Amino acid sequence: MILQRRHVLAGFAALTLMALWFADLGAMRPDPWMTLRAIGQGILHPDFSDIAGLLRATGLTVAFAFCGVGLGAVLGLLLAPFYGRAAVRLTCIAVRSVHELFWALLLLGLTGLSPLTGVLAIGLPYAGIFAKVFSEYLEDAAASAPLSRRLPRLTALLWVRLPQALPQMRTYTLYRLECGLRSSAVLGFIGLPTLGFQLETAFKQAQYGQAAAVLALFLALILPLRFWVIWRLVPLMLAASATALIWLPTPPMGQGALMRFLTGIVPSPLRTGADWGGWLDKVLLQQALPGSIDTLILSQVALAAAALIAAVAFPAIVPRVVGRAGAVIGHGVLVVLRSIPDYMLAFVLLQVLGPSMLPAILALGLHNGAIIAHLLGRQAAGLPQRTGGPRGVTLWAWDLFPRLSPAFWALCLYRWEIILRDSAIMGLLGIGTLGFYIQSNVQTLRMDRVVALLVVSALLTLLIDTLSRRLRRAMRDGPPLRIEASRCLAT
Repeated sequence: MILQRRHVLAGFAALTLMALWFADLGAMRPDPWMTLRAIGQGILHPDFSDIAGLLRATGLTVAFAFCGVGLGAVLGLLLAPFYGRAAVRLTCIAVRSVHELFWALLLLGLTGLSPLTGVLAIGLPYAGIFAKVFSEYLEDAAASAPLSRRLPRLTALLWVRLPQALPQMRTYTLYRLECGLRSSAVLGFIGLPTLGFQLETAFKQAQYGQAAAVLALFLALILPLRFWVIWRLVPLMLAASATALIWLPTPPMGQGALMRFLTGIVPSPLRTGADWGGWLDKVLLQQALPGSIDTLILSQVALAAAALIAAVAFPAIVPRVVGRAGAVIGHGVLVVLRSIPDYMLAFVLLQVLGPSMLPAILALGLHNGAIIAHLLGRQAAGLPQRTGGPRGVTLWAWDLFPRLSPAFWALCLYRWEIILRDSAIMGLLGIGTLGFYIQSNVQTLRMDRVVALLVVSALLTLLIDTLSRRLRRAMRDGPPLRIEASRCLAT
């Protein structure tokens, strides 16, 4: 059945109104303007006095990103030729449906606060992502150059399909490295010595000048990424990153960590003979159910916020709407917003607005809205326009948005799964999503409950991903997205 966009829009509007009704938006600080003024003073006067510590955190952020993305790329490349097999595909879907922060929390009980925790937390989900995308590139290469059936599969893969797909793989790996830098920085919030740890420490001590310096260094690292990552030097950068992490001091885990982890993830009724009813009631009804509801509520409102921001902001990079100077400014603003991790942005907003869903909604909306607006604006700037046609707001309202609305809704649906996945981790900031209950069980060493809640989070993500794909497939009344944009947004 082909769905019209107005039906999907009406359904999303109804869901958003329902989610707004139940969303926790009430908790506000007594005087948020005082905190905002202090943060503003810090931004105007960044404090680089601890430059050695900041540079060390910056270097370790790069090291975790390079090693994690490198591990994910190698595993993904090895799995890509076999992605069509159900076992491989389901395994990749399972590992990539769990957020990097959740992987880190789970691995803390096995590898402790060590470099291996950070590398695996990035590498495992990225391996599932790389396997999916690389397999699509290999399929595209096979479709563009049909081969003789007599040619051995391994020969065709190594000497025909892989060389054709390598340029696309390299471009995608660079994009994924940008994502890896964001993930690496955010891992600092669980104690790893990256820029996220520096930011959290600065805010807890109300050292807003130092916090501004951390954000400035992070942006200086990620914005010119395509200029300082030189492919000929990548092996050297990877070796230097691995060396830096090997020499990083690691707190000892003590003997028996592996056995404690393996026995700890077994459900308590199997280990101790406890009542299954009580365990299931605690995990599913008291934690998974309210956590899932809050995760869905937060993700729905955040998706609506991202769509609204994208619809309003994408003309900001179209010269015929805002002029050349305005397009340069708009491009800079959108790049900065899409570069700052939504978790990090939510943490900053939480210090100003207080504990509620509002900081997470704003962070998710701004980050994802900027991503959608940037891609949509690039498409809008390339659309042919007649000489003497409308300009400014008229061009946006009566020409660009109607023509791009199929791509707009497709982009929003692509980001839906990602927004839900990130909504779950917002619980680590004290919001009542699944991450809140996962973190509380990690703190009390109830790893069996952690695994059960991670399974619930993964199933919820897969449910939204399936629904999103079916809606996109049903809405066939618009032109398809460019394949590169869809792959980036989907992962």
